[in-house]
This record gives sequence, C-alpha cells and structure tokens, in this order.
Amino acid sequence: MTEIRSTVILGSGCAGLTAAIYSARAGLNPLVLEGHEPGGQLSITTLVENFPGWPDGIQGPELIDNMKRQAVRFGATLELAHLNKIDLSGNPFRLETSTGEILTRTLIVASGASARWLGLESEQALIGHGVSSCATCDGFFFKGREIAVVGGGDSAMEEALFLTRFATKVTLLHRRASFRASKIMLERVMAHPKIVLRANTVIEEVLGVEEKEVKGVRLRDVTTGEVTTLAIDGLFLGIGHEPNAKMFGGQIDLDDDGYIRTTGNVLTTRNGVVVPGVFACGDVQDRRYRQAITAAGSGCMAALEAEKFLEEQGH
Repeated sequence: MTEIRSTVILGSGCAGLTAAIYSARAGLNPLVLEGHEPGGQLSITTLVENFPGWPDGIQGPELIDNMKRQAVRFGATLELAHLNKIDLSGNPFRLETSTGEILTRTLIVASGASARWLGLESEQALIGHGVSSCATCDGFFFKGREIAVVGGGDSAMEEALFLTRFATKVTLLHRRASFRASKIMLERVMAHPKIVLRANTVIEEVLGVEEKEVKGVRLRDVTTGEVTTLAIDGLFLGIGHEPNAKMFGGQIDLDDDGYIRTTGNVLTTRNGVVVPGVFACGDVQDRRYRQAITAAGSGCMAALEAEKFLEEQGH
C-alpha cells in the first residue's frame, strides 16, 4: 500500500522551505516537491539586502541553500518533482507527480509565481535569443551593449539597476505615466547615469525574429500615438508574475487573477468554506506584499496550522 504522509509541501522557495523547517522540527517528516523552479524566485536573485539577520546582505541562491540544508537537518525530504494532478475531494489527499503517486493528510501549497510576458509573437520567438525575464541569469551576455527593461514596479527597477553592471545603457519602458515602484527604488533608478526612463510607452514588436536575435523594439507612445524604433540588443521583462495555482482551480478558491484565496492567513477555502488540511503560503496567495520575509512568515504559519490540524485529527 502507498504510504500516507503527514505533510507534503509544494514548492521550495522561502515559503515552502520555511514550512519544511517548522514541520520537520515538529516531527512531521515533510516531503518537499521542488517543482519546475527549485528555490523559487530567490534562486535567480543576486544580493538580498532586506532579509533580517544579514546586515551585509546575502546572495539569493545562498539563502535558499541555507534553508534547504536547515530543513534537511531536521528531517525534511526534498524531491525534484512537480505536480501533474491532484485530488482534494477526500482525505488523504491524492497527488500524481512526475515521480509517482503520493497520499498525504495535509498539503501546504507554496508553489509561488512565474514571470509574466507581454504575449507578443515576436517576443515569444526571441526568448533565449535576447529576450529574457531573468536579469541575473542572462545579464552577463549583454556586456557592453544597450538593452531595455519593461515595467514600472520594484521588480523592473531592480532588473534595470542590476543590468547597469553589464550594459552601456538601459532604457526603462513603462506603459503608464507614473511608476508604481517604491520611492527609494525609483530614486536610485532616476539618479543612475546609465538608465533612461520612458513612460507612456508600449512595445508593439520585438525586432530581429528573422535574424534570431534582438535588434530593437518598435514602440508606440500611448498619448500621442507616435511610433518609433529603439535599437537594442536585449529585452528584459519586469512586469510581474503569474501565480502557479491553475492546477487547483475548482478544488480550492482562486481570485480573478488566479491567486489562492485564504482566510486566517493561510487557510484555503472551497466555495467560501475552509478546506480542512490544505494550506497556502507565499506568493501563490500573496498579491500585496510578495517579499521573501513575508513568504517565510506565511510558511511558518502554514506549518503550524498543519501541525495543529494533525493533532486535532489524532495523528
């Protein structure tokens, strides 16, 4: 018979690994399914300056690795697998993964969010050929070149600032008149000599499909309608992320943008009623803060709720 686990955690970012640390310390021997993007967004982040306890900052991959080793030390098991299908209609819950079937009494969903794209055919055709959603992954390849970043929030600002290490010029494109980034990030960007800001501007086409490398972008001013061409060698997307929760549609409540609805911080619902034993934490349910520390905090809460649920059920 298939073993029934106490706790399975979907995702290995800050939220999932914190949940693993807490549930492992509680003796629940959690299984962490690392998913398509092991380590989550921090695994492709350079310097993390705002995580408490690291006054000089810490590299994102190093922080994730520390969390993994800490979780394993207390008894967590990490598996490089992703979820194919899930049945939450009864307990134990049934998961079909890339490595087999799993039964579990509690489920902690920490599947995070994935980068959002513009949706242009030319953009999709050039992903990996000059179009990227990860500055830390691909920035090095644009040393001494001119590039553009799309977006108006902190993510776009961080991308633009990081890319100045390599590029000779970074043009930050935003479709609205004002940028929604935090004041400190916007001030850093505006003060940087390598960064040029262009508001009220949208990309109509990425040029270079036939050559299979980015040659430029065709831009349109949303206020005047004027169309211009900007010669660049690379395009980076910093326009947010899509919650990785589609697989749960119909089994737990999602909001209009696909984020998992929660009550009491991490409790999931189905048709407005709490689903016993299923908890959500991190960016898959947090559309407001989306910080490493808030993800970690919600991961802690989810683990404590899972432990409480199991105790109440006599396990």
